[in-house]
Amino acid sequence: MKQILSGNDLIKLLDALSNPFRFKIIAILHQEKKYVSQLARELGISRPLLYLHLQKLEEVELIKGHHEISETGKAMKYYELNSFNIVLNEQIIADLAENLSIKKRKD
Repeated sequence: MKQILSGNDLIKLLDALSNPFRFKIIAILHQEKKYVSQLARELGISRPLLYLHLQKLEEVELIKGHHEISETGKAMKYYELNSFNIVLNEQIIADLAENLSIKKRKD
């Protein structure tokens, strides 16, 4: 996972972690890499929905996907967890908030 350099990076990371399915995906991939159908079955969700969650986790570099050829010759996309360590405290939030881009509402 890349270093968090801005408040916007932190918000994207926290957003990616804010969904129970994505949280569960991280827990599953912590044990071992899995291919898409395995993850969908374990989570009890459709593959299209799973892909949306996987994309969100890939965007913040918490997971990575790669193709492997199975013994039967079929290309399968596997996902695995990237190693990460998140440290967050009030000083880090204050520092990152200084360069946070916030859209102002039009009244």
